[in-house]
Amino acid sequence: MTVPTLRGTSDLREFFRTNTTPIFFISPTAFNLLGIDRWVRNFHYVTYFDSFEGSHPNVFVPRAREARDFRSIEDICNYLLSHAETVEWFGRHGKDGRAVFVMFDEESEQLAAEAGLTIAHPPAALRHRIDSKIVTTQLGNDAGVPSVPNVLGRASTYAELSALAGGAGLGADLVVQMPYGDSGKTTFFIRSAADWDRYAAKDPLHEHELKVMKRIDHRAVAVEAVLTRHGTLVGPLMNDITGHPELTPYRGGWAGNDYPATLTAAQKQRARDLTARLGNRLAREGYRGFFEVDYLVDLDTDELYLGELNPRISGISSMTNVTAGAYADLPLFLFHLLEYLDLDYTIDVDEINQRWSREAAVDVWSQIIIKETSDAVELLTQTPHTGIYHLESDGAVGFRRWGNDWHGIVNESEAFYLRILAPGDYRYPGADLGALVTRGRLQTDDNRLEARCLQWIDGVRGQFAGTPLAPQEPPPVGPLAFKMT
Repeated sequence: MTVPTLRGTSDLREFFRTNTTPIFFISPTAFNLLGIDRWVRNFHYVTYFDSFEGSHPNVFVPRAREARDFRSIEDICNYLLSHAETVEWFGRHGKDGRAVFVMFDEESEQLAAEAGLTIAHPPAALRHRIDSKIVTTQLGNDAGVPSVPNVLGRASTYAELSALAGGAGLGADLVVQMPYGDSGKTTFFIRSAADWDRYAAKDPLHEHELKVMKRIDHRAVAVEAVLTRHGTLVGPLMNDITGHPELTPYRGGWAGNDYPATLTAAQKQRARDLTARLGNRLAREGYRGFFEVDYLVDLDTDELYLGELNPRISGISSMTNVTAGAYADLPLFLFHLLEYLDLDYTIDVDEINQRWSREAAVDVWSQIIIKETSDAVELLTQTPHTGIYHLESDGAVGFRRWGNDWHGIVNESEAFYLRILAPGDYRYPGADLGALVTRGRLQTDDNRLEARCLQWIDGVRGQFAGTPLAPQEPPPVGPLAFKMT
């Protein structure tokens, strides 16, 4: 039977409400796409961490989970794809399922095929190449999207780094990035030989081509987009919450967002235009679907620079899906799905982008990712449950009611907390403890955490308890200090 062409968002809404193709989001947690199951029938979450303790009807967690030495999100996804319980569960939910991820690799592609799933993303090899900060810079240059003044090259010593930077007129106060890495773990702030030596002792800077940038005083903003067959849809702009020691041990590490971005109208339009340019350039690489862009606003010149381009669902996807534009049309992620489902559709990209750029009905939201910031390693004996919490007038944080996601938050005194680590897990430096989403801002315009934000952080941390490991006793699971979200 020939399926008629779907025309406009009204047809698309109807299609997703009656969707018959099983779609599985496979990730350590459901955080990034939590709430999409409200829009899409037959949408399921397959996760390693049991955030909902069996109470979410569309979340599947295998019962027999081994403690393994996971080193990446891809490792966890591949464990889930190869798990006998999960494979059997896929089979019970229908044929021709689609698999979506935050991160996956070539092994994931093979395991998904063996499980009868089609991956609804560009190939892993293409994503990996574009994800390089070196390639991102080159693609941006080609598209006319400027980066912070920089030079690309190699350095084995501080003297070689200084010569490289000096030749490009970057000065001595530098930001150095390795090609791959997240949450600030491969971004280094270097002013002296002592800085270089400290970082080089832990990370193989000399083994990689480096992006060496002039350090600027900046504000970081982020935006997600979808490259469709009809053009690039650009989502809402939001501020990054980065590097706060109350949230993350990584200097410059991402730790959340708030919406909308505190930019001038001209800066917002320029960011949207630059994002569309990047979409056009990615199309020439054979890419399609979701991507996220970080911009740096130079506070001295107001210039907008390309920070990173992430060819994937990202940590801000959760925020993108609760903005006013998502309710006016569709969550941005659904336009990504359309590129990987067997149907024809038409949309007016310019009209949708125009609607999404308006701020007449802005709904203010914030999210923070709470990481372990101490050097201790503990076996957790108590952690807060997933649900809606309330911030009392004295700063105390208490459980208010059960909830599947943050759509039921009524005001700024409430927040949705998603548990990641549970009793029986180990917390260690950089581990993601949980994520918190609330209405209103959690960061000031000059990049300081609001007093309310600090109260939420202290209130959540105060509900953890654990037993320290002896110095000679290693945890049974290796380091998972990467961006779970």
